[in-house]
Amino acid sequence: MARLPRLCPAGVPLHIIHRGNNRQVCFVYSEDYQNYLGFLSEGALKYGVSIHAWVLMTNHVHILATSHQDGSISRMMQYLGRYYVRYYNAMYGRTGTLWEGRFKSCVVDSDTYFLTCQRYIELNPVRAGMVNEPSEYRWCSYQSNAHGVKCDFLTPHEVYLELGKDMEDRRAVYRGLFAEGLDSNMVDELRKATQKNLGFGRDRFKEEIELLYGRRVKPEKTGPKK
Repeated sequence: MARLPRLCPAGVPLHIIHRGNNRQVCFVYSEDYQNYLGFLSEGALKYGVSIHAWVLMTNHVHILATSHQDGSISRMMQYLGRYYVRYYNAMYGRTGTLWEGRFKSCVVDSDTYFLTCQRYIELNPVRAGMVNEPSEYRWCSYQSNAHGVKCDFLTPHEVYLELGKDMEDRRAVYRGLFAEGLDSNMVDELRKATQKNLGFGRDRFKEEIELLYGRRVKPEKTGPKK
């Protein structure tokens, strides 16, 4: 089956996942994580992309972002991949690719689905058994979104800003969301949508995206076998 063309529309949040080739380790020492974040910051600024959430795992990354121009996220990821691979290869005396081809992504409905996606990203280290609480993991935006740790390139989404009247109030409400477990059905839907470059959200949202961009973001209907 031919893969769907990349969809990176302006003004629509995108959940991005990029894995190491054959799930190889992409980050070894603290310097690796720091350099990746530096390139992410540069790429976001260069191409006009707002970063809302991120987590760096040992062999893959998750990013939740919104671009200001169609295609800007693709350009940011190309920039990020090119410069980080150059750094990583020089650091460890290797050549060749580091990432598993193209990044995978899905457009995200800016409703309750947005915060589900953001929490999903920031809970990755907990699901992986690396920590008991997201606040214990250093390489994650939870520290900023929940506790106000400075991250110059992080931009709160309007859905996050609506959580409270000021930042202190928003952070408290946001921390409270993590006391609730994520709905397993929504997690499965998010994973499938990201893997197949589809949409994560209400049917109406997906229909609007399809009308605007002429590109399917709903799973294909499977009919009875003939």
